This record gives sequence, C-alpha cells and structure tokens, in this order.
Amino acid sequence: AAFLAVWPIGKFPVIEDVARGMIVPESSIVIEYLAQHYPGPSVLVPDAPDKARDVRLYDRFFDHYLQTPMQKVMGDVLRPEGAKDPFGVEQAFAQLRVALGLVERRMETMRWATGDEFTMADCSAAPALFYANRLVPLATSFPHTDAYLTRLKERPSYRRTLEEAEPYFQFIPR
Repeated sequence: AAFLAVWPIGKFPVIEDVARGMIVPESSIVIEYLAQHYPGPSVLVPDAPDKARDVRLYDRFFDHYLQTPMQKVMGDVLRPEGAKDPFGVEQAFAQLRVALGLVERRMETMRWATGDEFTMADCSAAPALFYANRLVPLATSFPHTDAYLTRLKERPSYRRTLEEAEPYFQFIPR
C-alpha cells in the first residue's frame, strides 16, 4: 500500500502480487511482470533482444497511436457543453486513421503484430482495436486489420474478457 501512496496517478491497471509482496502498475509492466514470474503458454516478450524490442515498439505503438487518440474522441463525448474540443477530436481522428493505415499495411503479411507468435504487442492491440473499431469500422476501410481483430477475439482469454465486459458496453461513449 505504501507504493500506491507514491503512485497517485489514478490510472489502471494495477495488480497486487500478495505472494511476492509487489504492487505493479501499467499494462506493459504488468504483462512483463506476469510473463517473468507466472509464465503461461505464450512467450509474451521474446528473449532475443531484437525481437523483444520489436514487441515493445508495437506495444507502445498501439498504446500511443491508437489508444490515445481513441480515448480523446470518446472522452470528448463525456465533456460538458462548452468544454468540447472539436479541433482536438478532428486531430485525433486523423491520427487514428493514419495509425490504422499503418496497421493495415503491416497486417497484410502478419498473423500477429510482430510475426507468427502472439506477444505483448497483441495484448496492447486488442483493446485499442476493439474501441477504434467502434469509431472507424475496420471492415469498411481496413480489412486486414479487421481480420486481425477477429483473430484476437477468437483467443479464449480475449473472448472471455469480452464476455465478462459485455454488461458494461452500454456505457461506452459513441
């Protein structure tokens, strides 16, 4: 709990590993922590330095260039009248479309974000693309990205997450 006192940013996710006495914030750090201490069937960050860097690059790409502008657009819906930011939303939509174009070109030849194996980059892509698809329907302009999102949704863990979250979808701004 002392760690939370110095991490009052109000962001999530944050996990507490009671067995190890650790509180770990931020999704990428949580994923790496879990992969290191509680490895599963997928190697989320490869051991090879060049491959690991590629995974981290695309993890950050999905977070900064898809998730961030998507949050700007959706968040603007929640702003009170007189405090909306139409110019910022326009910029965010433009950035989102550019980023989706880059993903589209990449997914023409890739099964997963960084190759043939599911990695931490795909963990970052999943929510970013799910919500981006609500703003810019992928099937219309980004068919390879749409197929990638479909592959992500077919993973049992992601499918379970979507099923558990479904009652809350009604609260997603449009």
